[in-house]
Amino acid sequence: MTDTSLSDLTPVFFLQTFILELMHASEQSGQEQAQQLIEHIARTAGCYFEEIYRADSNKENTLDRESYIELILGLKNNIGGKFSLSSSTQDSIKVCNSRCPFGEKVVNFPSLCGMTSSVFGGIAARNFGYAKVEIAKSIANHDGCCEVYIHLNQETAKHKAGVVYRDNLNEHKNQQDIAKLHSKIEQSMLKIWRKQSKNPTRKQKPPVIIANSEGMKQVLQSIEVIAPTSATLLIQGQTGVGKELIARAIHAMSHRCSKPFVAINCGAIPENLIESVLFGHEKGAFTGAIEVHRGYFERADGGTLFLDEVDSLSAAAQTRLLRVLQENELERVGGKQTIPVDTRIISATNTGLQDKVSQGLFREDLYYRINVVNLEIPPLRERPEDIPALVHHIVQQMSQKHNKPVTSVSREVMQKIKAYHWPGNVRELENTLERSVLFAHGEEITDLKLDIDTSALPLPLELKKLKQQSITEIEVRFLQDALKYYRGDIKKMADFLEISTRAVYQQLKKYQLNAEDYRH
Repeated sequence: MTDTSLSDLTPVFFLQTFILELMHASEQSGQEQAQQLIEHIARTAGCYFEEIYRADSNKENTLDRESYIELILGLKNNIGGKFSLSSSTQDSIKVCNSRCPFGEKVVNFPSLCGMTSSVFGGIAARNFGYAKVEIAKSIANHDGCCEVYIHLNQETAKHKAGVVYRDNLNEHKNQQDIAKLHSKIEQSMLKIWRKQSKNPTRKQKPPVIIANSEGMKQVLQSIEVIAPTSATLLIQGQTGVGKELIARAIHAMSHRCSKPFVAINCGAIPENLIESVLFGHEKGAFTGAIEVHRGYFERADGGTLFLDEVDSLSAAAQTRLLRVLQENELERVGGKQTIPVDTRIISATNTGLQDKVSQGLFREDLYYRINVVNLEIPPLRERPEDIPALVHHIVQQMSQKHNKPVTSVSREVMQKIKAYHWPGNVRELENTLERSVLFAHGEEITDLKLDIDTSALPLPLELKKLKQQSITEIEVRFLQDALKYYRGDIKKMADFLEISTRAVYQQLKKYQLNAEDYRH
């Protein structure tokens, strides 16, 4: 039970609670990533609040530095913050905060700091043309206070951390274009799936590509470019990242979409059968060949053949494959007739195929034939923005599959999912969530059924904090050694470090070091 009573409720408290729960809901639903939602709310709200400020202060022209500072401090302090100006120069503005407008619960949603960043950055970019917002410290990350730098000079800010904001509409337009492309690709895949799923025995679910991360958005853009061509393609990526799903998307967006898409895992076929499976065989070609067999190449004629684990092909199969790619024709095993084929090849591997070439395990000429275009699928650990949507999608699928009422995961489980490195990628996430759904009680997964002990896993915030602590310790030790060596002479320290004396003083102030203590 909460200690808050109805008499404590205020409009501001209500809105704070509402936004916190909205963040949690967005993580659970997966329909809108929390970060994107924060960005949209903050940018829109920032425009609105700027207009209010202009109306109150009768300002029609571009805001000057003093007006901008007055606006952002007043905005934050009026909704429960405790912001103050620390410093202001031509290049940078620094503000500090000792009380978060979202209260102590902000530690559960450090991404909400992006709201401050987007409000400050959006307003600054509209008035100064450019801004980079650096959140050096934050209450959400257990720093005890917030330190926010708004860098206004692009040249001096290029080596600073932070998020860049510019006064243009291109970024928003690009996001809209990506969303349209994403929808177009999924609609093309869905059209094929519906046609294939007329058979009632099929239990496959509609294909879905989750692409909220920058890495996957780039993959979508590559699909748009690659699909209309006839170029052979090599898809690389770790096991379980979804290489076949991307191959299907390329097929669906190509002019071959009305023809077959045939997928084969080369590593799952016995070596003595691989040639027969791929290229077919004639009756009597070997013991047991009692009739003519059309191989996968012929079945995919006019369409696309997806060769997963292409690196496992035997030397003989590699030679036959090379000929098909060069001549667009094949001979069945035991046959003498040349059969023309028009099949697009999409290969995939989870190993360094070039290393196998250098080791003599894979034909170099074949490697260049199948690698006309190379597409890399990022591992799940590099796609944290995709995780909430993937979790939601998989939980919905598994709940339906096993007739369970589970609809979401708890906040703690979501933190564990985000902290884990997922060596098996999306496939491992699917298996883990399926087990978790089976053992869940009620509508929420509260226990993640991983194959390892998750209690020992550090959470992302703790990892970040440990990293920052390590950096701080190194910087402090370095400054102390320099102070001892130069006996507190700031000018000599600045020359040695190749920075200004002002920068040295700032570093000493940051770590509460006094040069006088070393002058002896």
